[in-house]
Amino acid sequence: MSSQKPSLFNLDPAPKVITFDCYGTLVQWYEVLLREIETTLGEHGVQDVDAPAILDGFSAQGRRLTAEKPHRLYKDILRSGFKAAFREHGVPLSEDDLNRIVALPMTMGPHPDVPDALNRLRQHYKLAIFTNSDDDLIAPTVARIGVPFDYVITAEQAQAYKPSKQLFEYGYRTMEVAPEETVHVAMGMYWDMKARHELGLRGIWVNRRGESGNPEWLPYTEVADLHGAAALLLPRGQ
Repeated sequence: MSSQKPSLFNLDPAPKVITFDCYGTLVQWYEVLLREIETTLGEHGVQDVDAPAILDGFSAQGRRLTAEKPHRLYKDILRSGFKAAFREHGVPLSEDDLNRIVALPMTMGPHPDVPDALNRLRQHYKLAIFTNSDDDLIAPTVARIGVPFDYVITAEQAQAYKPSKQLFEYGYRTMEVAPEETVHVAMGMYWDMKARHELGLRGIWVNRRGESGNPEWLPYTEVADLHGAAALLLPRGQ
């Protein structure tokens, strides 16, 4: 295992805000997108391409597109990235296909463990989302989680995408806290743990998919779900 053991997680100084990535960490990003990709491939009669290959292609496109300046809205990243990812496998998407995919983040519900863990955490901390998304795209998603957040910090507001430090630094200014007064909880190794490492933040990696971590971005503590994160952050027995 490439992460810290839970017993080494440090709550001194006590955090004031727990910050979370949203897509994948809190809501079912992979599950929803993979189902839609499979449906789209079926509608196009494609049998020799699997959905994970398309999603991996989008992720690669996303790294490139989100690094470009000037800032582009995430709905444009989704449109351009998925269009390119399908095209790489010889599948041309219609405008209806693209519009359906771009709207998917607004339909994503939380992982089953998320509402309970967040409700317990909010009894002790302020909660924030730091997301590579647009304000209008993320609002329905946050509502579906069903737990109030004190702050929702978006790439649109910061005019930058993770893993850029700019989004994090914008968030700390908005929340009026120092970085060391936070803990960042996220599933994204490249998008979140990289930036967290570079900023020197305490971090909890939610490894929902049984992936391998990156030792270059230690220290972080690895857990399987949000219940595991809550167990590290809450007083024993709560």
